[in-house]
Amino acid sequence: MKNTPLKNKTNYTKEKRDDKDNQAIVIKKSMPLREILKLAPACMCDACNNGCKFGSGSLIINEKLGLNDVKNIAKHLNISEEELKKNYLEEIERFNTKTFRPKLLRKKTPDGKELPFGRCIFYDDKIGCKIHEVKPVECKISMGCKDYSEQLSQWFMLNFFVSAKDPESLRQYNACLKSGGKTLVDGKLNNIIPDRKLLAKILNYEVLS
Repeated sequence: MKNTPLKNKTNYTKEKRDDKDNQAIVIKKSMPLREILKLAPACMCDACNNGCKFGSGSLIINEKLGLNDVKNIAKHLNISEEELKKNYLEEIERFNTKTFRPKLLRKKTPDGKELPFGRCIFYDDKIGCKIHEVKPVECKISMGCKDYSEQLSQWFMLNFFVSAKDPESLRQYNACLKSGGKTLVDGKLNNIIPDRKLLAKILNYEVLS
């Protein structure tokens, strides 16, 4: 195992499985994006494509990481960012953090109600993702065929939606955990806010901003 390209002592570990000879990867919130992408090679299998038929990935703009999905997709389609947002994107909010995602082509129920899920506007059954070269990070790491796919989703949520600087984001995240939501080994609230007194004040609405 010394030659494995996935080994990284500080960011994620490997634990032996009882039922298999191979090893399971344990991802941590602190793992850098470049290492996450190594764990999520491009894949067009049915398990990975299935998500495109029922949802779409969030677009991220993060200057520190050099990410600007809106700009990249607009350039790829040879349209303006305004046109992209108007015709191809929809706004979403998770844990008090707003961003965009590709529109979902939703079907309606017999009584006319629109379903909450739907096919990504950029997905085609024959060719797959029509913006594959510039698809959002969340799409790139949505590995339905990997045992650690859920951890990849949790990593994305913790790094791009749960904000340590936003008390309301933390309160919503706390509600998610209390309702049974899963997280990474270093994704608990006391990992995000080590100061117990401050964390208690945030959860008790003594800190509002």
